[in-house]
Amino acid sequence: MPLDRLSTTFSALADPTRRAILARLEREDGASVSKLARPFAALITRSKVGRTVTVRLAPGPMREAMDWLRRYGRFRSNSLDRLAAYVEGKEAKAKESGR
Repeated sequence: MPLDRLSTTFSALADPTRRAILARLEREDGASVSKLARPFAALITRSKVGRTVTVRLAPGPMREAMDWLRRYGRFRSNSLDRLAAYVEGKEAKAKESGR
C-alpha cells in the first residue's frame, strides 16, 4: 500500500463518525448514503426528481447549533472581558509602581 494511501486510510479511521460508518457496513451488506448518514446529523435533505438528486441544507439543526454556540459564546466573551480587565489593571498598577 503506498504511503499516501496508507495515510489517507489512517486519517479516515481517526474520525469516529467514519469508524461508525465502517462498523455499520461490516454488520449490514450495503446501505444507502442517506441511511448511513441519518444517525449522525440531519444537516441536509435530499430530493429526487427524475434522475436529478438535489441536496439542500436543513436549517433546523444548523439553527440549533448556532443557538448553542451563542449561549456559550456569551459566557466565553464575558470571561475574556474579565480577563482583559484584570490584565489591564495589572499593567496599569505596574506602570504606576514603576514611576
